Amino acid sequence: MAYTTSIRTTPTLLERLVAFKDDLAERRAKHRVYVQTLNELEALSGRELADLGLCRANLKSIAYEAAYLN
Repeated sequence: MAYTTSIRTTPTLLERLVAFKDDLAERRAKHRVYVQTLNELEALSGRELADLGLCRANLKSIAYEAAYLN
């Protein structure tokens, strides 16, 4: 007759900590992309933005899309 001594259905504490660290690193990387994109767009002149078909009111949403939706 066979006996099962250990069945794990949930992640261990170490696995949860590693997943948390990885998630945090990914969030920080995405935030850096957002900030960098926003800074680069804000550095453009009004004429350059118009050439690209953009306006200043949309810069935050464009940076958000670049960082978090792609």
